Amino acid sequence: MKKLLFVLFALSFSLTAFSQAKFEKKVLEFGPDQSLPYQIMYPENMVKGKKYPVLLFLHGAGERGNDNEKQLTHGSKLFVDPAFQAKYQAIVIFPQCPANSYWSTVKIDRNTKPTTFVFEYPKEPNWPLAAAVSLVKTLVKEKVADKKRLYIMGLSMGGMGTFEAISRNPKLFAVAAPICGGADLHFVKKYAKKLPLWVFHGDVDAVVPVKHSREAVAALKEAGAQPIYTEYPGVNHNSWDNAFKEPELLPWIFSHKK
Repeated sequence: MKKLLFVLFALSFSLTAFSQAKFEKKVLEFGPDQSLPYQIMYPENMVKGKKYPVLLFLHGAGERGNDNEKQLTHGSKLFVDPAFQAKYQAIVIFPQCPANSYWSTVKIDRNTKPTTFVFEYPKEPNWPLAAAVSLVKTLVKEKVADKKRLYIMGLSMGGMGTFEAISRNPKLFAVAAPICGGADLHFVKKYAKKLPLWVFHGDVDAVVPVKHSREAVAALKEAGAQPIYTEYPGVNHNSWDNAFKEPELLPWIFSHKK
């Protein structure tokens, strides 16, 4: 039986913004040799019995490791701002994909030029993705999360993981925002009409080719969905820098309910 083991550590951040919200370091023992460190940010002065929106944030491959800090490199740009909690009162989960692991089961051949990506999901997800999704489901079971307001966002490997998470859990999330990722197009019909998507990519991305987001969006539209697609001209793989500056991104995410 899978069990949760929460290991809490004292935090000492120099950023004053961190003091505006409650951060906790924890570890999820998902299975044998499957430890998922993560950080979770709670709204300040949480009310007992109240259910809060939850956002699962998946970072990219360059932020893998076990130090439980790297996942905040990009996520902090959006969520550490005190104005975020003041406006949205949300729980944000930052899981740390362990070294040599991936959120997505996408096959990646880095020996090819350019890198080859094969989007064919196997029957089971990689355990870090399954563990990350289980964190959201646990908050729902504990009656802390508003099950109608569960959101997911990811960039690069996390963007691929976002597409895979909604493919495997088409009824769980209310909205998804994949950034510079890609999807197994065979699964698009499962979630196309079930949740809104806002997809981002840079048109000169040399790490994850922009064609993967273009193909996913085209497949979504063919399946009857109406995804938002924002493609940044002249922008390479760090398209999240542009996406995070979109003034409507957070209002768009948190305005949705299932």
